[in-house]
Amino acid sequence: MKKTQFLNQECIELGNDSLSLLITRSVGPRIISLRFNRGENLFAEIPDLTLECPGVGVLRLWGGHRLWHAPEDPRRTYLPDDNPVEVSETPNGVRVDQPVEPISGIAKSLIISLPDQESMVVVDHVLENLGAWPVELAPWAITQLKKGGFAILPQTTQAAEQYGVLPNRLISLWPYTDISTPHISWGNEYIFVHALMESGALKLGFPNPTGWLAYWVDNTLFVKYAEFQRTAEYYDSGSSSECYCSPYFIELETLGPRKRLAPGESVIHREIWKLFDVADLEPGEEVVRKLVDQLEL
Repeated sequence: MKKTQFLNQECIELGNDSLSLLITRSVGPRIISLRFNRGENLFAEIPDLTLECPGVGVLRLWGGHRLWHAPEDPRRTYLPDDNPVEVSETPNGVRVDQPVEPISGIAKSLIISLPDQESMVVVDHVLENLGAWPVELAPWAITQLKKGGFAILPQTTQAAEQYGVLPNRLISLWPYTDISTPHISWGNEYIFVHALMESGALKLGFPNPTGWLAYWVDNTLFVKYAEFQRTAEYYDSGSSSECYCSPYFIELETLGPRKRLAPGESVIHREIWKLFDVADLEPGEEVVRKLVDQLEL
């Protein structure tokens, strides 16, 4: 494992012929850099942004990729993760284990793999209940990307039943979201979120049977996939995919189904990431539809 420093943190570099990742050792578990070998970091770099965890301290965001567990509650969601983590080698990558959270009893782990030399990453998110009581939760995988581009959120267009008279989609909006904001473009097949905000914030979520979310910036398309289980129960009014945007970053988020973990039980939520060279992409439905077909998303 190659050691390096980034954002004043001790990191492990993981790479192949196509891309490079930086995974923190001194805090975390976090992935704080993702780039093509010839490119710049696609992730937000925000080491000074923090969230207050009531009665405990502050959580430093850093930027990049992290693992939380839903539902969101500042008292347990924003627990600081500024202690060193254990990093061990696996056949195709690394496993990162965080010490158990003393308040929740949950231990978080990331298993990060590069299965071949292509621009693809497999990230398994593991939550294990090491406490003395059952915990209801869901794995929540969050990727903070740098501003300046736009997110692509696919929407289902299929009828819910044979006559097409029942609703076929749900969209959850958080209370700080202005539905008239120019930073959301509402389409029938795709919703676009423009990471150009100068103030405020927005967030929306939805069930995502398509199974992927994407973000385009600097002529690079970042796509992440997560399985959608149609019969499962999801938090946030059924949202398996979510997008949060602020003046500092944009987040692509996926959630696993709601689960009751007994002591000693664990749950795994898998994401697959892919990077594509895509020049001069415009946030239009016809253009994106053709690209989706071309890339076989």
